[in-house]
Amino acid sequence: MRLNNLIVLLSATTPLVAASPLSWLGLAAWDVEGFAKDNPIGPTTGGKGGATVTVDNVDDFKAAVAGDERRIVKVKGELNFTSRPKIGSNKSVIGVGKTAHITGSGLDVVNSTNVIIQNLKITFIQDNDCITIRNSTRVWVDHNEFASDISKGPDFYDGQVDIIRGSDWITVSWNYFHDHWKSSLVGNDPAFRDIDFGHLHVTYHHNHWRNEGTRGPAGRFGHQHVYNNLYVDFLYQAIHSRSDNQVLVEGNVFRGKTREALSTYGLVIPEDSPNTCTCGDEELDGFANLGARNDWGDAGVNITQVGTFVKAPYNFKLTPLPLVAPIVKTWAGVGKI
Repeated sequence: MRLNNLIVLLSATTPLVAASPLSWLGLAAWDVEGFAKDNPIGPTTGGKGGATVTVDNVDDFKAAVAGDERRIVKVKGELNFTSRPKIGSNKSVIGVGKTAHITGSGLDVVNSTNVIIQNLKITFIQDNDCITIRNSTRVWVDHNEFASDISKGPDFYDGQVDIIRGSDWITVSWNYFHDHWKSSLVGNDPAFRDIDFGHLHVTYHHNHWRNEGTRGPAGRFGHQHVYNNLYVDFLYQAIHSRSDNQVLVEGNVFRGKTREALSTYGLVIPEDSPNTCTCGDEELDGFANLGARNDWGDAGVNITQVGTFVKAPYNFKLTPLPLVAPIVKTWAGVGKI
């Protein structure tokens, strides 16, 4: 089949049968892939093997995700949290259809291991992140939607998915991030070198970023493998590697308005953190390596240091570059699993 015809076919395919053609054609992984699968601890399985419960209110949700017992938690309807629930170890938290919508306060994965978060819409979380992963291992954040309002500037909302304080073996895949300023930060403070260095192994693949400001992702002290993501109007600084961070970037596509697709210069631009300094915040430079070809569009690339992270330590399915945009647009986000 010619490539152009395949693009048309994939774009027209309904999400309900998405997993079959993508896996069958070898174009992208649908199950967990990357650091959340291949790591020294073992693959992320969440609540597999445990009881399945369905929740539709805040109290039942909090009770279901607590503790370390294996459990699959199905979420229905809108849940407006006034405080942040903590997702315990060995949990799968999965939205039902397109109904699951979290507002008010976001979710914490703190001191936990083996957690899956899928098919949730999380929006307009003020003064904190949509999801914070702290001191946790083996977490898979997959097929969710995150959004707020970019017009209020960088500090009205916080991050969408932030991964901090020595967390490790994480995969962030097939999510739809849009209309937000600071998206995904890996390592939240340059002073935490002793805590973070040697950890923060994160895979980002097949995410759709649209109308975002910065941090897609921004990393300190760790290793991020960023492949087959689609960036549309990621306005300022998309992939940023700083403070001795290592990033491997391959097979990504940039469209629309983006000032800088990739940078290893340690300067945290004012648009990212204007509360620190109007001239930007200086840190040590990071490192970057390029694997499979990227399509940078009109965006700039500023690699000041080539790193040692030259090849992913696992097998993965790399989508051909011309197919990245139609595949990610069609199958990232909620209601697709």
